[in-house]
Amino acid sequence: MKSIYMDYAATTPVDPRVRQAMEPFWTEQFGNSSSGHTTGQNAARVIESARQNIANMLNARPEEIIFTGSGSESDNMAIKGIASSLKDKGNHIITTNIEHNAVLKTCEYMKTEGYKVTFVPVAENGIVKIDDIKKAISQKTVLISIMHANNEIGTIQPVQEIGKLARENKIFFHTDAVQTFGHIPIDVREMNIDALSISAHKLYGPKGVGVFYLRNHVPFTPLIHGGGHEEGRRSSTQNTPGIVGLAKAVDIARKEMQEEKKRLTEYRNRLWQIIQDRIEDVHMNGDPQKRLPNNLNISIEKVEGESLLMNLDMEGIAVSSGSACSSGSGKPSHVLTALNLPDNLLRGSLRITIGKYTSEEEIMQTAKKLSSVVAHLRSLSS
Repeated sequence: MKSIYMDYAATTPVDPRVRQAMEPFWTEQFGNSSSGHTTGQNAARVIESARQNIANMLNARPEEIIFTGSGSESDNMAIKGIASSLKDKGNHIITTNIEHNAVLKTCEYMKTEGYKVTFVPVAENGIVKIDDIKKAISQKTVLISIMHANNEIGTIQPVQEIGKLARENKIFFHTDAVQTFGHIPIDVREMNIDALSISAHKLYGPKGVGVFYLRNHVPFTPLIHGGGHEEGRRSSTQNTPGIVGLAKAVDIARKEMQEEKKRLTEYRNRLWQIIQDRIEDVHMNGDPQKRLPNNLNISIEKVEGESLLMNLDMEGIAVSSGSACSSGSGKPSHVLTALNLPDNLLRGSLRITIGKYTSEEEIMQTAKKLSSVVAHLRSLSS
């Protein structure tokens, strides 16, 4: 039985072109970029080329790109690094109640350090209202951290308007763009973004490498001290193969993003239509229009999400009941809870995310298998 992967929001397979670009840097060009000899300096040049490449994708400057080990690390750097450097000016942080745990738990930690955090609620479509952010701002607010798009329900936040509001109030603005970078356009200048987080494995790059974009002149206190790498902002020997892989993934995304966005939107809409035709009492979670092209988060009445997940897995279909970083906790999704869904929809939720290797046949097979699994589970409880 051939397996069907429908969990691209959790991670993506490495593109063969990315893997090929990385291979020489494990064995032939293995130098440490901090070394002064030719082998080391060759690695340094490759890293700086990658830095420029990623900066171009964001309309940033190369010195504003800091390589990290993950998107979660980048989120931590943004919140801890910026807020702690501004503690003499204020101690208030604003975020939303549907952020990734890398942001939510970092904000909870900051509360133990004497900071106040406002978790602004979102509307039932998963989108935060600008007026609610505006009401939360105080004279002590130093940072706003709101994700570009949600990792569970795929809703895209009004980042440009949030950034404008932050800029008008002289507050720094960070956005977690882990789900969006390489999938939809981002212009940090146009969108008034001061800090941004990226993870390579969400755009067909390798795991274990990320980016923290930090606009020039934004106050920042490093989290990691040591050899002074990344201009002293993130000490640690750079992951040269990973950085090369990320840069190659960015190259591919730049060329293919628009066409891929169109294809995935068509496939997602087709999948949703077939599911509605085959299954009664099914609901889409999140905004139907302002969402990532590959994301379909649904709730099905009279079934349990975990039972759906396990039964689909036995049928060879990999989907998710929420964020891969917090699945298995046994608790309802904090994102869906924030949408004020009734208990029966909270329990019957499923996240289906497609990607560049998803075929039309896989769309049809997924809808067919889901329909039969739901019918089977409902028959057991009737």
